[in-house]
Amino acid sequence: MKLTVNQQSIETEAKNLEELVAELNLPNQGVAVAVDNRLVKRNEWADYALTDDAKITIIKAACGG
Repeated sequence: MKLTVNQQSIETEAKNLEELVAELNLPNQGVAVAVDNRLVKRNEWADYALTDDAKITIIKAACGG
């Protein structure tokens, strides 16, 4: 399936957000994910089915000051 992740086109076999996050080697903590401009809560990732051409925005928390 084709997705846009942070404005870059990718091909993935992931069927849900949890699989996509694992495929992208992202940490389970400190990450926010939005699909088509809708924030998806962490506890919904496993049940959130991805669709072709979805636009995913991933934001990682950064420490520092």
